[in-house]
Order: sequence, then structure tokens, then C-alpha cells
Amino acid sequence: MKFVDEADIYIKAGNGGHGCVSFRRERFIPRGGPDGGDGGKGGDVVLVGSKALSSLLDFKYKRIYRAENGKNGSGKNKKGRGGKNLYIHLPLGTIVYDKLCSAPLCDVTEDNKHYIVAKSGRGGRGNTHFVTPTHKAPVEFESGTEGEERELKLVLKLLADVGIIGLPNVGKSTLISCLTNAKPLIGDYPFTTLTPSLGVFRDNDDTFVIADIPGLIKDASKGKGLGLTFLKHIERTNIFLLMLDASSESADKDYDTLLDELKSYKKEMLDKERILVLNKIDISSKASVKKWDVYFKEKGETAVNVSALKGQGIDVLRNLLKETNRHQAEIMESQVVNEETTEDI
Repeated sequence: MKFVDEADIYIKAGNGGHGCVSFRRERFIPRGGPDGGDGGKGGDVVLVGSKALSSLLDFKYKRIYRAENGKNGSGKNKKGRGGKNLYIHLPLGTIVYDKLCSAPLCDVTEDNKHYIVAKSGRGGRGNTHFVTPTHKAPVEFESGTEGEERELKLVLKLLADVGIIGLPNVGKSTLISCLTNAKPLIGDYPFTTLTPSLGVFRDNDDTFVIADIPGLIKDASKGKGLGLTFLKHIERTNIFLLMLDASSESADKDYDTLLDELKSYKKEMLDKERILVLNKIDISSKASVKKWDVYFKEKGETAVNVSALKGQGIDVLRNLLKETNRHQAEIMESQVVNEETTEDI
């Protein structure tokens, strides 16, 4: 399936139905009077979060969405039927913007949660509402009001707990296939990964989502290569796995490049918890592995030596990931408690 993470759509809520002008005309009832019914309300446009979706592909082919209009009222005080709501399902992590406003309308992060983004028009009143002691046969009525319409921009930012970041061809896809149930395309050439891959890490009670981001290169934050398009997908992650090639003579420069690109995109990225993964130790000399191990520890990084291809060091990495993720969950939980306490005060 093609991965699409941005789309523009037009939505229109249903118009309200018109009120009716009608008078009773029945046998043996000498005085009828007005009996025009009210129009029905239109349908709302409702966005619904769905964990079953992972792309905005559908919105590339269908861009116009209209809810049903309300029906007009009729005689005998019959109210028009209300228009049906239109439900639009979006993948979790979608941020919805009105093109006329920079602030987001909503952030779709919960499965099956509903967000009304265009309210329906109100149904008009029939002539029965205009009767007065001196105006017993009114022909006045109300028209239904227009439903809201908007042009929306949908931006998908994947929801993942851990993001794997590295230069092209360092083994990110192989690593995520070792850690999760993901089955990405794996090849021994740069830019094998052209779209983000999601996988679920499961180990007893520990379950979280890992995202494999296409390789970054120098100046990715300025639009070079594939990185800029997908950097936004790691904004929501709590933990970064910075992946380097331990067999490379320039692992230190590769490390600086990754940090520079993250900082250039958003400086807050460097504040996130991160684990340094030195991959390809199976084809690296012991001296090279030791050299980089010492170098990055002096930098203050938590480094793990692995061979994703051979499975070496993966158990150590899994245990460190579980521990780090639990720690992050505790921090987030304490922040929520502190916010609730502050609100109560």
C-alpha cells in the first residue's frame, strides 16, 4: 500500500430543511388552521480515529465530502427527517487543520473517538409557529440554515514510542524486523526504506510501537534526500534509537550529522531520551568496536553494540529498551498527575 501522510479535502455539513406552509382541510372540521411542519436538521461531518488505518491514501482519490441535507417539513405537522451524519475515518496521529487558520482543529490520537469538524444547518420552522391571536392564517415560514463548510489539511504524524534514526544503509530495517513483527523491505543498498515502517515490540507485559524512519543525510532538514518528508513522524516518539555503522571510519561524523539534522529540524528533538546503537559488529574489528564504544561513552551516550543481521546484542538492546520505555512512562504519568493537581488548586 502506498504511504501518504498529507492530504487536502473539502467538507460540507448538511443544510437544514425548510419549514412548511400548510393548512388543515378535513371534512367536518370547519376551522382548520395552519399545520406546516418544521424542517429537519442537516448531518454533521464527524472525524473518527481508527487504529486500523495507517495512511491517508484514500484522501488522494476522494477529496470532497458532503453530509446529507435535512428534509423539508410537510403538512399535518410532520417534521422533516434529519440528515445523516457523515463519518470520516482517519489513522491515529492525524492532525487536522482548517486552511484558514494556523491552529489545528483537532489531533486524532484515540481509537473510535469522534470529532465534529463541521456542524449541520438548523431546520426551519413551519407556519404553525407564526400563529397569533390576530394572525390566525400565517403564510410565513423559515428556510433551513446552511451547514458549515471547510477546506481541511490532514497531516499524519505516526504515533510511535520509539523511533529508529540513522543514515542510509546502517541496518535500520533489519533491526526493526528483529525487535518487532514488522517485515520491511531489506536490501544492501542506500534508501531501501522509502516510507516509515511501524512494528509492535512485545515481551511479556511490555508492549510498545517502534517506527523505522527512512535514512537521513546531511541537510535533510533543508529538504535534501528523503529525511525532511519523514522527520515529522518522530516528533511524537519518546525514545530515539540513533543507529550507526560500527565498521565505518566516520561513525563520529555520522553521529554529528544525525544530531545536527535533528536540531535543525526542531531543537527540542535533542531533549528526548536516546540510545545509541552501534550496528554491524560482525564485520567490524574488535579494535574498531572498542574505539567507538569508548568514544561515545565519553560523549555521555548509552551505547549498545549489536549485529542486527546475526542477532548479536539484540537481547541486551531489548532489555534496555524495556527499561527506558518504562522510565519514560513513569515520567509522563507523573506529569499528568502534576497537571491534574495544578488544575485542582
